[in-house]
Amino acid sequence: MNELLSELELFRTEKKLTSKGKLATILYVTRQAKRAGLPMDPDSLVTANRGQVQGLGKTAVQSILLEYGITRVLAQEAGRTSRGSLGYMYEYISLLNEFHSRGLVDLEIVERWWIDKIHNFFSAQPFSLKYDRGKSLRSVVRDLLVQAYKRQNENPGTMYAGAVLQHLVGAKLSLVLPNREVINHGFSVADDVSGRSGDFIIDEVIIHVTTAPSEALMQKCIDNLNAGHQPIIVTTHKSMPAAEALAGIHEIEGRVDILEAEQFIATNLYELSRFQTSERKLTIERLIEKYNEIVESCETDPSLKVSIG
Repeated sequence: MNELLSELELFRTEKKLTSKGKLATILYVTRQAKRAGLPMDPDSLVTANRGQVQGLGKTAVQSILLEYGITRVLAQEAGRTSRGSLGYMYEYISLLNEFHSRGLVDLEIVERWWIDKIHNFFSAQPFSLKYDRGKSLRSVVRDLLVQAYKRQNENPGTMYAGAVLQHLVGAKLSLVLPNREVINHGFSVADDVSGRSGDFIIDEVIIHVTTAPSEALMQKCIDNLNAGHQPIIVTTHKSMPAAEALAGIHEIEGRVDILEAEQFIATNLYELSRFQTSERKLTIERLIEKYNEIVESCETDPSLKVSIG
C-alpha cells in the first residue's frame, strides 16, 4: 500500500494537482472509477461535444465531500469549464488502470487519500476578512472567530479558535502599547500547559486568553493574585458564563476581571481609529498586519494567517 500512495503522491506533484478545480476533478473521477470498476475507458467520461468531463460539477463533487463530513465548497464550477480537466482525467484513469494491472489499487483507500488532500487544501487557506464599513468592529472580530471555529470543527483536534484569539489579542496589545515589547508565544505553548504565569504580562497585569475556561486557569489566577499580580481573563461571549461560574467556585470573583474578547479588541480599535469612520479600515489593516507578523514568528501553520479582501 505504501507503493500505491507513494506513486499517487508523485503523480499529484508532477501534475500539480493542488488547486480546487483539479482536486474536484480527480475526486469525481475516483468516484466514477469506484462505481464502474477497473480497468476503465476514459472516453466513457467525456461529453458528446468532447469538451468536458461528463457529469462533473459542483453538486456531484459536494455530494461526495458531504459523505466525509465536508460542507465547504471545493469549487463552484468544479472543473467543468476547464478543458484541462479532460487531460487530467485521461492521465489519471491511465494511472488507475496501471495500478489495477499491477494488483495495487484499492479505490476506497485512494478516495480517502484524495479526501485527506482536500482537507489539507482547506486547512492551508488563510482566514478571510472582508471589510464592510457598515459592520461594527466587534463583528469583524466575531467573523474571524466564526471561521476559526468552523475550521476547527472540520479538523478535530486542532484548536484554531484559541490560536486566532490569542494572536488577535497579542496584535491589539502591540498596537496600543507601541513603546514597549509585547512578548508573544505559539499557541501550542499556552500558559496553562507551561510554566508561564500568563499569556501576556504587562507590568503587574497578567492576561490569560482562552476559549475554554478551566480549573487549571482558575488556579493560575489564584497564583497570580497570591504573587500580587492582577489577572485578566479574555474569553469568548459563549464562554463568559463558565468563566464567571468557575471564578465564583474558587472565590475569586471580584478579584479577577473577566472580559469578553470581541469587545476587548473592538474597544481599542475604536480608540486607535480615533472613532473616525475614515480611519477604521486602516486600523483593522494594521491589526491584521501585526497579527500575521505574530503568526509568522510564533507558529508553523501558515493557514492561521488572515487575508484582507
